[in-house]
Amino acid sequence: MSLRHLSPSTLIIILSTLITYCFSSGATTAGVNTSLVRHRYLTVDYYSKTCPHLEQIVSFVTSQKFKESPAIAPATIRLFFHDCFVQGCDGSVLISSMPGSKVMAEKDAQDNKEIPAEAYDIIEKAKAMVEDKCPGVVSCADILALAAREYIHLAGGPYYPVKKGRWDGPTSMASLVYANVPHANSTIDDLLKLFTSKGLTINDLVVLSGAHSIGFAHCKNFVNRLYNYRGTNKPDPDMDPRLLKSLRMSCPQYGGNVNVVAPFDATTPFAFDNAYYQNLQGKLGLLASDKALFLDPRTRPLVEALAKDKNKFFQDFSLAMEHLGNVGVKRGKKHGEIRRVCNMHQ
Repeated sequence: MSLRHLSPSTLIIILSTLITYCFSSGATTAGVNTSLVRHRYLTVDYYSKTCPHLEQIVSFVTSQKFKESPAIAPATIRLFFHDCFVQGCDGSVLISSMPGSKVMAEKDAQDNKEIPAEAYDIIEKAKAMVEDKCPGVVSCADILALAAREYIHLAGGPYYPVKKGRWDGPTSMASLVYANVPHANSTIDDLLKLFTSKGLTINDLVVLSGAHSIGFAHCKNFVNRLYNYRGTNKPDPDMDPRLLKSLRMSCPQYGGNVNVVAPFDATTPFAFDNAYYQNLQGKLGLLASDKALFLDPRTRPLVEALAKDKNKFFQDFSLAMEHLGNVGVKRGKKHGEIRRVCNMHQ
């Protein structure tokens, strides 16, 4: 579905409809390797003998849910990104807080509260089916990595091989989340510092940001761009006037429905493609961190290259997801565990 050639008035109507489409549990999407080491323990065929039908099981569960709720795709992708950015790709984001404990788990951090519960639920469902066939063998971290790949492909994105062999991390602390994930107002300097700390490159930053090809954000994440950008009491001049008008219709400066969301990609919001980068060139980026990718001279050439070539984006994204999946990998009983239920310890 492409909206590029529609009139401005028609575009506004369509965008307004999309913006007022609310998800009961919130908005989704993405962000990005504490070790870009090509982890020697991770292999595509890691479970070939111990759980040969793993990928088919995960594929079945995710495809069934996608038919019911396409919004599960960006939610699960964001869940995987946030898992990897906080203590590495170890499934720690899936752990629930212990009743009565003063230490809250990652999933209860403010930055994770907008991830719909169904994203967590689908991992639990897949894990239960895997446990039925291969008890005590497959980590929750690997199931989450596979589910993210499945949803990227179901939304029209690339299908890439997922290396496996991760163990689940034993700790989960909400206090570690904020400093380790990207934010709506992050500058390129902020993002580069964060990504570099995970072993990721500037190319990984720009390519993984392309996960914003699908997904939605709540008004609070961009409302300052609509009315009072950087304390000017004026809207952000780097936003297309048509987009500004449509966003203002559903996101008032004060009050408003806290569940209202807008699509990251205003032109093809439900298709995983490279339109996100084309939109950045046309001042159609939703978040300040999105538009910064095009305005900063360090990242702009990468945005322009990806905007021109969908195949290049898919190839680069597949490789960047492998880089992401290597972050902070844990191995062995000294460092991890294989949880039988993803939201609780053994």
